[in-house]
Amino acid sequence: MSTVLPRPKILVVDDTPANLLVMRKLLAKVDAELVEAANGNAALAASLDHEFALILLDVQMPDMDGFEVAEFLSQEEHTRDTPIIFVTAAYADDMNRIKGYGSGAVDYIVKPINDAILLSKVRVFLELYRGKQELRRLLAELDRRNRELQTEIAERQRLEQLALHQASHDPLTALPNRLLFLDRLAKSIARAERHGASCALFYIDIDDFKPVNDRYGHHAGDELLKAVSQRMVDSMRKVDTVARLGGDEFAAIMEEPAGIADALLAAQRLADNVRKPYLLELRDHPAPVEVRVGASVGIALYPQHAGDLDALVRAADGVMYRAKKAGKNQCVVAD
Repeated sequence: MSTVLPRPKILVVDDTPANLLVMRKLLAKVDAELVEAANGNAALAASLDHEFALILLDVQMPDMDGFEVAEFLSQEEHTRDTPIIFVTAAYADDMNRIKGYGSGAVDYIVKPINDAILLSKVRVFLELYRGKQELRRLLAELDRRNRELQTEIAERQRLEQLALHQASHDPLTALPNRLLFLDRLAKSIARAERHGASCALFYIDIDDFKPVNDRYGHHAGDELLKAVSQRMVDSMRKVDTVARLGGDEFAAIMEEPAGIADALLAAQRLADNVRKPYLLELRDHPAPVEVRVGASVGIALYPQHAGDLDALVRAADGVMYRAKKAGKNQCVVAD
């Protein structure tokens, strides 16, 4: 969408009303808004309120001459680049011209003013100003588009990260799902092999979960699973992984345990925390409901109990079922 640029403004500074009138009539022929000032102070005040494409500045003025005005304008950041044409008497000598250029003037026009010369120079500076305006507009548009692009990229990255997270995490508990769990287990085994160390795999089944779900409903079951998940995460170290495999089945990866006893101690700590009572806030109950569940944990270590990922999973899963058959709420280590 094209943007209509504002009309450029020209400041005419002259202490003689007749000269201002002549300038007013002459500059009516160019497409610009005219601002007049009768002295240097008025010119400086106008420069604070407007952005000028060009300043036509009389040199000989009382109180503050054109050189002083130009010097002030050259020292201000918002006016230092505004072109100034000095309008002076024909007798101005070269020294005055040099002084004018040193004060910031870009050109001279001598009195009496030649209409054609003045209009020609004014139109040149107006075109330069319009080009500057257009460049400024294009840069602002480019900056706006860059900001929009950065916002779009950030949003796309956020959505990609969200999609990746959703694809690799359980939607209820936010724990890693089976896909991410197997990836992390493979990496854990690879690290253990490189470092000549070990890793432990816990397969965990929540005991007595179904009665809670049947009695209080799926909402209660979901809240219980989230609470159980958090307790398991709190029981393990930050370098370890707790994952939900589905339903009430979970798994945990313990990185570089000191040995079988260390892994068993960690699994027992996890099971003990799971067995503590839970207070569930349920919609249909005025007071929190206390429920209890347990955990059957099967433990297998790489490379002590299995030489690859599939064998390690089978070993941990197998002893977890042995724990359930042996009476639940216990931890069993693979043979």
